[in-house]
Amino acid sequence: MNVLLVEDDAVFRAGFAASIAREPDFDLLGACSTLAEARAHVAKQMPDVLLVDLGLPDGDGVELINEVYARSPRVNIMVVTVFGDEHHIFRALEAGATGYLLKDAEPEEVASSIRKLTEGGSPISPVIARKLLSRVIRKPEPPRPARSGRGTHAGKTDHGPFSEREYEILTIVARGFSSEEIARMLSISPHTVISHVKSIYQKLAVHSRAEAVFEARQMGILR
Repeated sequence: MNVLLVEDDAVFRAGFAASIAREPDFDLLGACSTLAEARAHVAKQMPDVLLVDLGLPDGDGVELINEVYARSPRVNIMVVTVFGDEHHIFRALEAGATGYLLKDAEPEEVASSIRKLTEGGSPISPVIARKLLSRVIRKPEPPRPARSGRGTHAGKTDHGPFSEREYEILTIVARGFSSEEIARMLSISPHTVISHVKSIYQKLAVHSRAEAVFEARQMGILR
């Protein structure tokens, strides 16, 4: 597994490079400190994994993500940066990154995250996952006090037949996240996610995620 590291901070670059080098099946193609140096490496050989910072001395790491993804979408791209704001997060993900870690991660965690990335996962720091969830989930309006009369129920919301947690999971499922990714986002076990998904299927009388999302939208529960 060929890894190209692009990081301008010498301390972080050395730590990440050492972590990658310790993995027997990882091959460090280069440890670049500038955008120009990274472009030169990519021109010679496209890596399997691109590990890139966003704030580089001669440009924006998103530029490199765009260029690499345009030339070879198969490359697994993970950002490791100090930038945790929505502007940087969404620009990087829209450009083609599938992982996003903040630099408070230990070097060993970075190596582990690279492995998860190549296995089809999307390693994301918990703080970043929360920011993504705030965009993904449409928060329901708080329930209004029930008025006296027939057909009214105290505490009723627009979740349809679903509990708060089921509605939350259904909303994330509609965005295409896997059970494992949902579990990491919500800090619950994958088994718990699967249990909720099964309950959602039963309530909608469906047998797949696509059917569940379709039926929920037909019912007006999802937009």
